[in-house]
Amino acid sequence: MAQPGAIDFRFRILGPDGSAVTEFDPIHDRELHLIVARRELTGFWHVHPRREADGTWTIQLELPEAGAYRVFTDIAPRALGRTITLGADLAIAGHYAPQQVPAVNRSTEVDGYTVTVDGELRAEGDLLTLTVHEDGVPVTDLQPYLAAFGHLVILRAGDLAYVHVHPNGEPGDGITPSGPEVSFHTAVPGPGTYRLFLDFKHDDTVRTAAFTLTTQHH
Repeated sequence: MAQPGAIDFRFRILGPDGSAVTEFDPIHDRELHLIVARRELTGFWHVHPRREADGTWTIQLELPEAGAYRVFTDIAPRALGRTITLGADLAIAGHYAPQQVPAVNRSTEVDGYTVTVDGELRAEGDLLTLTVHEDGVPVTDLQPYLAAFGHLVILRAGDLAYVHVHPNGEPGDGITPSGPEVSFHTAVPGPGTYRLFLDFKHDDTVRTAAFTLTTQHH
C-alpha cells in the first residue's frame, strides 16, 4: 500500500524457473513499457523503468490520488521469443472517491491540441484513424516517439482487458506521413466500454489524448 504522491516503484519479472529475467528483446526502442492506469480509467501513465543488473526494475511514479490502479508490463523475454503483457494491482492508500468511466467521446483536447478518432472498435478488427490538430490547424510534423508517430493503448472498463497497438508504417520509411493522421489496425477482445489513450509527440513534448468508445456484439 503506497501513499499518493511520489512512489519509488520497484518490481521484478520472474521466469518459469522462479528467477528474475534479465534478457529482453527491445519493443519499440525499449526493453519494457510500463503502463499504469486507474481502475476507472481516469488516469493513465506510459513510462519506462530502468533495469538493474539483478533484474529489478525501478521508476519514480507520481500517482496523485488514492485508489485502485493496475500496472501492465509489455515485454519480450528473449527465452520466450514473443511479446507478452503481465499485469498486477497497485493500491494507493488514502481517502478514495470513486469516479465514473468518462463518457463516450470521439474528440478530445489536450494542451491546445484537438485529437479526433474515426473508425469502430470491433472484435474482428478495424482501422482506427486518429487526427491531430493544433489550434485548428492540422499537425503535419509529428515527431517519432519510441520509433512511431503514435502509441495507442486500449483498456476495457471492468476487467481492464488490454490492447497495445503500434501504428501502420513507421517514421523514415519514405511513405508514412508525420501527421495529421495516425492509423492503427485494432482488434478488441469483445463487447464493452473501452478507454483509448494515444501518446503522440510534438514540439518535443509527449502528450496523451484519451477517448471512450463502446463496442457492441457482432
